[in-house]
Amino acid sequence: MAEQAIVDSLGRQLHDLRVSVTDRCNFRCVYCMPKEVFGRGYQFLAKKELLTFEEIERLVKIFAGLGVRKIRLTGGEPLVRSELENLIERIAAVDNIDDISLTTNAVLLSEKRAQSLRSAGLGRVNISLDALDDETFKAINDVGVPVKKVLDGIEAAASAGFDSVKVNMVVKRGMNEDSIVPMARYFHGTGQILRFIEFMDVGNTNAWHDNAVMTAQQIVDVINAELPIEPVEANYLGEVAKRWKYTDGGGEIGVISSVSEPFCGDCSRARLSAVGKLYTCLFAADGFDLMSLVRSESSDVEIEQRLRKLWARRRDRYSETRTVESVLRPKVEMSYIGG
Repeated sequence: MAEQAIVDSLGRQLHDLRVSVTDRCNFRCVYCMPKEVFGRGYQFLAKKELLTFEEIERLVKIFAGLGVRKIRLTGGEPLVRSELENLIERIAAVDNIDDISLTTNAVLLSEKRAQSLRSAGLGRVNISLDALDDETFKAINDVGVPVKKVLDGIEAAASAGFDSVKVNMVVKRGMNEDSIVPMARYFHGTGQILRFIEFMDVGNTNAWHDNAVMTAQQIVDVINAELPIEPVEANYLGEVAKRWKYTDGGGEIGVISSVSEPFCGDCSRARLSAVGKLYTCLFAADGFDLMSLVRSESSDVEIEQRLRKLWARRRDRYSETRTVESVLRPKVEMSYIGG
């Protein structure tokens, strides 16, 4: 298959593919999978409804021919999908894929599991942690998991020798803004990059309101008042987080400002759901059904041609055009496409 990078109608190249491997999660975070929707009786997908590892591998090969170089595995919680190492090995063997990362809550990330993931070819790990005190954290994850379980997972990841271990904190006003400085102090000097994420209106089940958003600038101001920081140049065009470094040499943090300072203009990401739907925006209402093509007699060339046409007409810039009306319209849930 001829390799030729593709660009959308706004000149943005496809470079990153985020692959959800499951819709299941062992947390019920209030800003992602609230129990009111994803309660005890919620029907998750049967395994036969998910893309197989062979199907994901095939699609990754096709996407690599279109310019994708980075793969991020997400969920739900990706570590609840058994034998994930097998998928990582398959992706690591694909020509031109030079970065494989994983987003996880780290509860299942033991030292043994971290080592096996690393050996399979996983390069980087992003771990979600929204507070350091148990009361706040348990209220957020809503299943009673204590902070130590995640901190143990972070330590396991650090010991496994990944290229980087980043910690992601979603900040929601009225939920955990008091945890910003304690989190910054805890990870200061550890070599693990802490990234603060504005509360976003992904999906329709998390009761998003702009009053609950603590902006990137407000987050920076709170940290700077306690631990002075200064801006750092981006590592590459389209980097999601704005970088800041501590002036005392204690490392760096990142701040993701999808609401207050949108970065749609550099977005190079597509998202593949666990059922094989391709979303060209985190805030999309629906996706393009790739599973039906994969499970039909369509050839790789035919699938590639469909993807070229799909990306060529992409005009997504939701965060730049967000309105009261667009916030309320149906959107895919975070748990289906992993953020």
